Amino acid sequence: MWLWRVKPWGLAPRGLKWKGGLLSPPVLLPLRPVSGCRAPSVTATALVNYWAQLFEERGVPEARESSEYIVAHVLGAKTFQSLLASQRSTSITDLQREQIGELCTQRLQRMPVQYIIGEWDFQGLTLKMAPPVFIPRPETEELVNLVLHEEFQRCQERRGRGTLDHQPHCSPVILDVCCGSGAIALSLLSRLTQSRVVAVDKGEEAVQLTRENAQRLHLENRIQIVHHDITSGVNREQLLPWGPVDFVVSNPPYIFHCDMEQLAPEILSYEDTESLDGGKDGMRVIREILSQAPMLLKDSGSIFLEVDPRHPELVGNWLQSRPDLALSISATHVDFCGKPRFLHIHKSRSCQ
Repeated sequence: MWLWRVKPWGLAPRGLKWKGGLLSPPVLLPLRPVSGCRAPSVTATALVNYWAQLFEERGVPEARESSEYIVAHVLGAKTFQSLLASQRSTSITDLQREQIGELCTQRLQRMPVQYIIGEWDFQGLTLKMAPPVFIPRPETEELVNLVLHEEFQRCQERRGRGTLDHQPHCSPVILDVCCGSGAIALSLLSRLTQSRVVAVDKGEEAVQLTRENAQRLHLENRIQIVHHDITSGVNREQLLPWGPVDFVVSNPPYIFHCDMEQLAPEILSYEDTESLDGGKDGMRVIREILSQAPMLLKDSGSIFLEVDPRHPELVGNWLQSRPDLALSISATHVDFCGKPRFLHIHKSRSCQ
């Protein structure tokens, strides 16, 4: 996960006063015209520069990026760079200025940009975002790519053996545990057009958001969305509507509990911490997934997990202590920072 690790403010920054625990909006640029007066004209570029500077002064991470995304959103674009030069240099309306001011004030309160603008892109899909559902991080796109690559390899092998005559299309069944906004599940559905996915989360907000995103992307016919806590045991009827699955994929809570206090205000104040906190060793949910996976997977099925860089060794040792699961680490993959972040775990035989 990409994590803001900026420590919380000890005192309100100079120029801002606390009002009921929230920061009042800055006053250098009026958010709305004074009664009877016309507000001075201001361009989109000027507003981006103003708010970026203010964010920087107030210790808000990714100051310029935050300002650009918010201004672009109000102007109906995804990115500031996608706006025409004329749009950037044309005076914006009083209403747009007011909307930008309100949204940027939320950013000063350290609300994540994804929640402020209400959407975010993942694997080329635009997904609705809403607190407190976990925000998908960029590196998790690589987890999706690993599953896609594995399925492509399997299809090639079946084609080489001539077994595709009985299976005209590659049509894997996938179980996404801790689905959050549905980012992983829906990305796989969109790329594997014959696939089916069961998406599971214990949070009602996450289940509802995944359902909304599936409908927005017109993928609802190939997904089953289940409100279920994986740590409470296996519910075969809910989790296996199409029988055993080819893949179990998950970005589970994996942060060591002792590391939680280091997370930035954006995370601790707005995201569901239960979707992050993996317990003492970060493996509370990981162990449950691995314990139940053999009963959910087809023979020779695979598990793909996003984990903490300390987990490959811990997971390997734990699997060695549980030979009854018939699971072994097939590969460890690094993220774009070069840290071991993803595990490919293979089921080697039938497990009843």
